[in-house]
Amino acid sequence: MTLYAAPTRDMKFVVKELLQLSSVNTLPGFEDATDDLFDAILDESARFSQQELAPLNRSGDLEGARLVGGEVHTAAGFKEAYAQFIDSGWGGLTSSPDYGGQGLPHLLAASVEEMWHSANMSFTLCPLLTRGAIEAIHYAGSTAMRERYLPAMVEGRWAGTMNLTEPQAGSDLAALRSQASPENDYYRIRGQKVFITYGDHDLTENIIHLVLARLPDAPAGVKGISLFLVPKFLVHQDGSLGERNDIQTVSLEHKLGIHASPTCVLAFGDKQGAIGYLVGKPHCGLETMFVMMNAARFSVGVQGLAIGERAYQAAVNYALQRIQGIPIGHKEPAPIAHHPDVKRILVTVQTRLEGCRAMAYYTGMLLDQARAETDVARRTSAQARADVLTPIVKGFCTETGVWAANEALQVFGGMGYVEEMGAAQYLRDARISTIYEGTTGIQANDLLGRKLLRDNGVMMNALLSDIRTTVCATATQSAAVQPVYNALSEALSAAESATAYLLKIGPTQSATAFGAAVPYLTLMGWLVSGWLWARSATLAEAALRSSGPDSNFYRTKLAHARFFALHELSICNHLQRVITQGSDPLQDIEVAPC
Repeated sequence: MTLYAAPTRDMKFVVKELLQLSSVNTLPGFEDATDDLFDAILDESARFSQQELAPLNRSGDLEGARLVGGEVHTAAGFKEAYAQFIDSGWGGLTSSPDYGGQGLPHLLAASVEEMWHSANMSFTLCPLLTRGAIEAIHYAGSTAMRERYLPAMVEGRWAGTMNLTEPQAGSDLAALRSQASPENDYYRIRGQKVFITYGDHDLTENIIHLVLARLPDAPAGVKGISLFLVPKFLVHQDGSLGERNDIQTVSLEHKLGIHASPTCVLAFGDKQGAIGYLVGKPHCGLETMFVMMNAARFSVGVQGLAIGERAYQAAVNYALQRIQGIPIGHKEPAPIAHHPDVKRILVTVQTRLEGCRAMAYYTGMLLDQARAETDVARRTSAQARADVLTPIVKGFCTETGVWAANEALQVFGGMGYVEEMGAAQYLRDARISTIYEGTTGIQANDLLGRKLLRDNGVMMNALLSDIRTTVCATATQSAAVQPVYNALSEALSAAESATAYLLKIGPTQSATAFGAAVPYLTLMGWLVSGWLWARSATLAEAALRSSGPDSNFYRTKLAHARFFALHELSICNHLQRVITQGSDPLQDIEVAPC
């Protein structure tokens, strides 16, 4: 049985046909991101993911990371795979060439990152956090800090982490207690952090921790938080490593999934105090950390899609081999993939994941435009659209990934509940994706509070207007595509109604509005997926009319678009009713002890 097969054909369709890589590689700095380069990178990433990372996924889950004598040891094979990762230059794919990166667009890199997460989610969490740390240092670090730390991080010789959470403060960062005391040209950091992904490991020479802490004169609340760079090993001016910093790995968390990813409890400054360096301005650490967090949120959204894809492939392979019962229309026992309900499950999972892929990659394209577009208006517009979509990608794609892993296990039946089959691991691994970097509720609150209500719906209505433009092209569509556009039109009307309602009640009935935040994020996830499915249907139908190559792919793509529209998009009407009618009674209900 194939462990993992990268869905390169669909990735190429989304990047080159639906989103048009050519519209990105005309921007300054992205000229080298040609179709040929994309194909070459995609094929090599597929080889690396399938041959090097995927075989370590199961063994890493069984062995896990281990804490021995205060040092973390990763599972067998991880060090060797990471060495190949560095040698191939994967760590600096989107990083600035100024520090040794390749400077490639997110639109190209998203597909590569999806493969890595599908093949081995635990492994890929290390470079995920490192890329976020690179972005934060590049955004707010001094020139000297960038030059000292970024080249080794971009190369992958040094890793990066994000240190926010403390035992008494989960998502409530205002409750952070870690302290930073000034001393010469650095600070002494003291405090404890929990849930630190790859907080310690043996993959790299050094680990660069980005740590939130308070200065002695810090005001209360989140406005009093500063960000500090705290290396595991101190770094001399010439880049060589010095003595071990005062950072101790207290323990490893015993988790439901991602066993091969070390999630650490770190103690900073239990002895003389860990040496750290201020990143950006005092008391502005949360703003800088959000640069890293938003990068991670986008990547985790891709991760949700990826783990769902891996679970889906396992279910398909099993369904094509498992013979049980006589399906309708058959005279003899046949693989369970021929049973109508199993087929329904598999097609539903596949079409939802393909919609998520299009939405995530589209957001990556917007990030590229926000970074490289020379026209100020277009650059600003792209950033605003990416800001709106990032919480949707993170929330909707991860929820879809958990759902997909659960449905895949259902295809396995009782065998899926047995660990030896491997299906259970995908569900266990996927479950964290809706929690870290902010739960789905936090993403929804961000979408509603910071993105919809803060500008009175300007950014969201611009998105709805673009979708309305697509819907208005319905009269030019063929009979095969028309049902997709009709369903999108109804979904859009539901979203417009829900948006107008939340804008109306938000300023005066905030509890009611935020009680509907997750349904609203979910509604927008369905809508944007449906929008991109409609555009995909038009492209597929045109390709079939031209009688070009790969007709089977386009025929399937069109069938999937119709299935998604007719089976799935009607949920938007339900969500609109939940938002406009169901959130108010919520305020009349008290949560009582059991």
